[in-house]
Amino acid sequence: MKGLTSRYIGDRAFYRRMLAVAVPVMVQVGITNFVNLLDNVMVGQLGTEAMTGVSIANQLITVFNLAIFGIVSGAGIFAAQFFGKGDSDRLRYAFRFKLLGTLLVSLLGALIFLLFPEPLISLYLLGEGDAAAIGASLSVAREYLLILLIGFLPFALSQSYCSTLRETGNAVAPMVSSMAAVFCNLILNYILIFGHFGAPMLGASGAAIATVISRYLEAAIIVVYTHRSGRSRPFSAGLYRSVRIPRALFFSIVKKTLPLMTNEVLWALGVSLLAQCYSTHGYNVMSANSISQTIYTVFSIFFAALGTAVGILVGQRLGASDTEGAVDTFRKTAFFGVLVCIAVGIIMILTAPLFPMLYKTEPAVSTLATTFIRIIGLCMPLTGYAHFCYYTVRSGGRTLLTFVFDSFYICGIVATLGYLLTWLGVPIVTVYLVTHLTDLGKCIIGTLMIRSGVWIQNITAEK
Repeated sequence: MKGLTSRYIGDRAFYRRMLAVAVPVMVQVGITNFVNLLDNVMVGQLGTEAMTGVSIANQLITVFNLAIFGIVSGAGIFAAQFFGKGDSDRLRYAFRFKLLGTLLVSLLGALIFLLFPEPLISLYLLGEGDAAAIGASLSVAREYLLILLIGFLPFALSQSYCSTLRETGNAVAPMVSSMAAVFCNLILNYILIFGHFGAPMLGASGAAIATVISRYLEAAIIVVYTHRSGRSRPFSAGLYRSVRIPRALFFSIVKKTLPLMTNEVLWALGVSLLAQCYSTHGYNVMSANSISQTIYTVFSIFFAALGTAVGILVGQRLGASDTEGAVDTFRKTAFFGVLVCIAVGIIMILTAPLFPMLYKTEPAVSTLATTFIRIIGLCMPLTGYAHFCYYTVRSGGRTLLTFVFDSFYICGIVATLGYLLTWLGVPIVTVYLVTHLTDLGKCIIGTLMIRSGVWIQNITAEK
């Protein structure tokens, strides 16, 4: 029994290391998601149409966000291992790769959304519903989306800097910059959405403007901080003197990053396909799903932060050629994380009826949203464990495995299953439950991958 306990439960030093990474990320993401909740609630006071329109636009923006995340994560695998090895020069090159890659994706993403906003938004408005309400949601989503394009570049910049700081052991600075940004966003939301302090009442467009301004503030804070503390962060020295990245390292990062970025984009598309599948059950379903997904993002901070921690800590162990330490880190963090997810899931189930009351929406939407939130809470331990497996496999640079594990699974299995059940006329609650329970399959696959050891790889030792 003692051996089993020591296998899954770490000592105080272990939890201090884990929480030193996880807590700042948890605070940062928690504040961000909480302010996003308030943002969503404020927009929800404008009516169901505005809330649904903003939700659809955010579904599309998520695809761009995850493409950025794929690039910084792919190069971040190298950054974490280079840091573990003590190689500042190659760490700088990995950082430079992030900046160039995110700039390219920002320009491409802005071009796509600028040219095809209405066709993309209309994909989520195919279900039954009042034509006037659907038209109003389309108009809100289009205007909101086009304003957010202005914030693509600072978002990409801040993500590149924040991820590199976390991978080098500094999770506090990204937390502080994010806190400043979200409080700026919250205050400007209050002013611009409702027209307080003499400002015009801009509604959902005001929320978009507030988001853009807060992104510029976040980028400014984190860039200034990083370069003013250059002596303690040698990877930032000479960062902009050239765009040079050694050829061999460049192609090594590309080899790892492309599958990961493709995975993130396809995963986001899979989530969007699933949301589109739900929307075919009617306009009320789309609105209820908007509420439930907003609540989910608030409660997901726990496994999201622990997933980031396990990815960074395992990556550092692999970079130091400590294979046993990498496996031990996953096992203990995942055990702790699943316990946290069980507790969070129970809280979600018990408090589910309270959240729809925050929105100015119809009783049918509120009832359906309550059911959706309870389903998410029920599946939270499965979702969390699958998340930990994903970050661990990714930390070893096995990005093709993560591609199969993540995006192929949601696009090829989960979304397909959702559309099949919809085509068969299965009620939406059953469709929602079944598609969320598919995380059980990911847990099984993830466990088999971890036990096989196929993910273990020290990429800093590659020629």
